[in-house]
Amino acid sequence: MESKTKTILITGAEGTVGAVLRRGFAINYRLIALTRTPQPFESRVADITDLDALVTEFHGVDAVIHLAAASALNAPWDAVLDNNIVGTRNVFEAARLAKVPAVIFASSGHVLGMVEEEAGNALYALENKREFDHTTPPRPDSLYAVSKVFGEAMGRYYSDVFPLRVICVRLGTILPDDDPRSASPGQGRSASLPLEERYPRIRAKWLSQRDCCELFRCCVEADHVRWAVVFGTSDNPRQPWSLAKARQVLGYTPVDAAPVSPTVTHR
Repeated sequence: MESKTKTILITGAEGTVGAVLRRGFAINYRLIALTRTPQPFESRVADITDLDALVTEFHGVDAVIHLAAASALNAPWDAVLDNNIVGTRNVFEAARLAKVPAVIFASSGHVLGMVEEEAGNALYALENKREFDHTTPPRPDSLYAVSKVFGEAMGRYYSDVFPLRVICVRLGTILPDDDPRSASPGQGRSASLPLEERYPRIRAKWLSQRDCCELFRCCVEADHVRWAVVFGTSDNPRQPWSLAKARQVLGYTPVDAAPVSPTVTHR
């Protein structure tokens, strides 16, 4: 059972996922929202490239959910290096120094981006049974995705060498309006396609806000898990990413599913 006595720190709390977790976790946990700049909500300001600042903020925390990153697929190398490489290492190192028990690292399905690109749009057809899991070798599709592979490797190192439990969540698509049918084109290689053609990909990767909160709650409460890589989507009609590990190891049970076909054609 989750406990109000647990203190959870969220880096990148100003982002889309951060906002979802701030709302969803507020009742059951003591939350610390860590942001890079002052926000209209209560937060502590720190740059993840500043290790000393992170150590100070991490003292007394039961788990860190690490969301902060340069998240654009076309993010330039300097931004990826500072935020996703140096910053991510600092989060793990600060957790070690501050004796934080657990880090939940927000990875991305883009670590398998080129596997999907090679498979093509047929991969998302309802009748296709092909599935990828945590044992599929990474094939990142961008520098952003490369940095997520790095973050997973760093998490493995810290869980093996130090008393830190690490769960890496390869997130799907979390939307501000929580509606996969109205999803904007985004930045990916399917962005130029009309909604009807790109929707199967959106449908496969959608993670509802409710399921997102439940998945991260499962991660926070999984004191028995020392290390895991799991995928994060809802229980969608067709998804190439396996949820078996998240179900078996974390007890994750998604309750939402994207509609089979879109009914909204604007945007």
